[in-house]
This record gives sequence, structure tokens and C-alpha cells, in this order.
Amino acid sequence: MRIEAYNQVAQLYQSSSTKNVSQTGKTNSMGRDQVQISSTGKDYQVAKKAVAESTDVREDLVADLKERIKSGTYEVSADDFAAKLLANTTIL
Repeated sequence: MRIEAYNQVAQLYQSSSTKNVSQTGKTNSMGRDQVQISSTGKDYQVAKKAVAESTDVREDLVADLKERIKSGTYEVSADDFAAKLLANTTIL
């Protein structure tokens, strides 16, 4: 590894960091703060709001199941129930 190249890179970072500090000092002396939200952040906020406003229950499916249970036509396969029960259990 060439030490000269490392020194040049270190000098670039040092000069840019001192430049940023002086600009930050000027911004703070004006007493005005600014916030910029990226497009990804804005998309995240929109998605989060949509999820919060949506319902957790799918009323169309629930209404159909309620009607089938009430009329006595809803049947559960014992094999399907057992398979799902075993798939969701953990063995200690």
C-alpha cells in the first residue's frame, strides 16, 4: 500500500470536514433549521398511513363464513385441521 495515496485521501477528508463545519456554523448562526425528507421516506410515510387506515378484517370473507356457520353448511376437514395444527406447533 502506498502511504502517499493514503495521505492524499486523508487530506481530502480533512479539508472537506473543516469546510462542512464552517458552513454548519454559519447556518446555525442564522437560527433557521431545515429538514429534507427523501422520496423513500415520503413513500414510507404514505405506506405507513395506508396500513394504519386499513382494516385488519376482510369483511367479505368473514360475512360468508358467518352465513355458512349460521346455516350449518360450514364443514372443516379433520385432516386439514390436524395438518395446520401440527405445522404451527413447536416441539419442545
